[in-house]
Amino acid sequence: MLTPKRGRARVLATAALALAVTGTGVGTGIGTIQAAALPGTPACGPATCAADGRPGRYTLTLRRGLDTYRTWATFLALGPGVAAHPSVLRGTSVLRGTVAGLAEPLGRPKSSSFSKPLTRAIDQYLGAVPGQVAVSVRDLSTGLSYSYNPGLRTATASIVKVDIVMALLLKAQRQRRGLTAGEQRAAARAIRVSDNAAASALWSAIGGASGLAAANRRFGLRETRPDPSGAWGSTTTSAADQVRLLAALTSPRSPLSAKNRRYVLGLMGGVTPGQAWGVSAAGRQGADVALKNGWLPRPRHGGRWTVNSIGRVRTRGHTYLIAVISHRHGSMGAGVQAVGKVSRLVTDTLSQQG
Repeated sequence: MLTPKRGRARVLATAALALAVTGTGVGTGIGTIQAAALPGTPACGPATCAADGRPGRYTLTLRRGLDTYRTWATFLALGPGVAAHPSVLRGTSVLRGTVAGLAEPLGRPKSSSFSKPLTRAIDQYLGAVPGQVAVSVRDLSTGLSYSYNPGLRTATASIVKVDIVMALLLKAQRQRRGLTAGEQRAAARAIRVSDNAAASALWSAIGGASGLAAANRRFGLRETRPDPSGAWGSTTTSAADQVRLLAALTSPRSPLSAKNRRYVLGLMGGVTPGQAWGVSAAGRQGADVALKNGWLPRPRHGGRWTVNSIGRVRTRGHTYLIAVISHRHGSMGAGVQAVGKVSRLVTDTLSQQG
């Protein structure tokens, strides 16, 4: 048996839900529901109605309560599709604003209008090019991003040298010191001229595969795996992970200090001209480019080439973090051409979006 208090609550809930679903206005409809919700209570509340018929204080309070209740009842009844029912939204501005705020996150994500045409353009180009290519790019100026063939994993080849130097700097930070003169020389040679002996010395200094893996956890990498044999160039990675690594060079939230981030970008900005191909194709003449490339013929692929390029490119008012990885090219030159072409296709498209 319902007590008077519980009975009133149930009647009020039923009445508010009815109001939510039917879209009854806040004029006489509110008065009707108030009378139903609280039997024996005048539509204007327990106080005498004003001479001009305006509701009393109690009625206004009840309206506000019903307004809130109606918001949630409507959303529960109709879900995000409530926006398709204008009659339901007619009642109050609170309902319209709340439903708009709730429905938007739950609706289908807005797809970027450029993604499908760009993917088709890359597909068309690569359809005539032997090998496999993946690209990931983030435009720091607009917040737009794009990925192609995200499941591809390749050997890093020499792009891992950036990762190794960053791991060395992270270790030096923990030890509260700067790099020694010898470490600085090795870092410069590893990145600017892609010196393998210098990279091997730094690989040992960071503790090899385990040291790199530990540093990469700090950098937020998820898909980069040092080779169990200890061969640093056989580390495997994804294009998306390389953009995450680049983000650790450009974000103030990076575990690397601002000074150390600038140091690495400075080395990448001074790569010898003969090794400045790759993502540099994304920039127009005069672009500010900081990059590192990697290239390696792989016996497991029958001597076909792995060719990768990562970097930050500032051009035409945009700042791009871009990584292109690829493998199974018939020659290094073919890989270089494919990496450059895909870089340009992606950034040309992104630059037109804003």
